[in-house]
Amino acid sequence: MGGGVKIAATLTVNGTAYAVDLEPGASLLDAVRDAVGLTGSKEGCDDSECGACMMLLDGRPVNSCSYLALQAERSEITTVEGLAAGGALSPLQAAFLEHGGVQCGFCTPGMLISATALLAENPAPSEEDVRIALSGNLCRCTGYDGIVKAVLAVGRR
Repeated sequence: MGGGVKIAATLTVNGTAYAVDLEPGASLLDAVRDAVGLTGSKEGCDDSECGACMMLLDGRPVNSCSYLALQAERSEITTVEGLAAGGALSPLQAAFLEHGGVQCGFCTPGMLISATALLAENPAPSEEDVRIALSGNLCRCTGYDGIVKAVLAVGRR
């Protein structure tokens, strides 16, 4: 974030309220990474095309690179860091590792967020449901098969 007028705000991220000073045009991604200090979400394209920056906003996946941080002030923001509980991987995170859904890892935070939203809405998705839910997330390494298998495995539990 640059050096301009700042607005005091409170962002609730992963259940914790953070007092932050934000420029009016700051993206949610920049606010969470820079002001809050959680760097799991990545900036890939800065144009809502790749999904690497995906966060949950009140349970819905959003591209945080194009969402204004100030618009999220009264919402619950969940980042990839918020998926693990007490230092233990979530079942979905563990399944990504088990099924080869992680290679370089750059897309993984966004994939996990999108898959988490899908499973919250549809606990037993079909393969087509998974592929549609992940269609806003680009991966250059895995070929998607391991990621889809991981989501389906958790959906069957």
